[in-house]
Amino acid sequence: MPTLNILSTNGQVPDPDLEKLRYPIGQFEKRPFSETQKMKWISDIQSLPALMELAVQSLDAPALHTPYRPGGWTIHQLVHHVADSHMNAYIRLKMALTEHRPVIKSYEEHLWAELEDTKALPVNISLTLLHSLHLRWAKIYESLKETDWDKVMIYPQDQKEVDLWEHLGLYSWHGRHHLAHIMELKDRMGWS
Repeated sequence: MPTLNILSTNGQVPDPDLEKLRYPIGQFEKRPFSETQKMKWISDIQSLPALMELAVQSLDAPALHTPYRPGGWTIHQLVHHVADSHMNAYIRLKMALTEHRPVIKSYEEHLWAELEDTKALPVNISLTLLHSLHLRWAKIYESLKETDWDKVMIYPQDQKEVDLWEHLGLYSWHGRHHLAHIMELKDRMGWS
């Protein structure tokens, strides 16, 4: 997930309105290391579960099954996707801390979004998971020594090295990105 392609499947530059729906907070941009930025990104990891829970708590079943954009996932799928994605990210972090330059396992997120657990289980299952997961995840990030931030994992699809600093920033962005999908859909639909 470190590289994001904004070209449409036919190679054309996509519709700017659709791109705003796809990337409501913009695409991820790595920032230079700073204590202030580190604390901000860790805070994003810590606060996401509660913010996600607040975002969906008043939504009924039809609202939860509304796509956030044409051709996009439903809110229901987004919540389960964030849990799936962040579980993978948490494991990848632990691998990078305990192995030398591990090649991480990629996964077919669009296929995971179609599996029965995503389809059948209510979003509160993934919200509960996110609360526990993010508590543990933030604890690890808070405990890292200065030298730990340079440890890397290798993304198999392009052999890209991603250090733990970029990893933290990417998943801070990822959570805010999907939260914005939900919040902007609620605003457009008058559900706020």
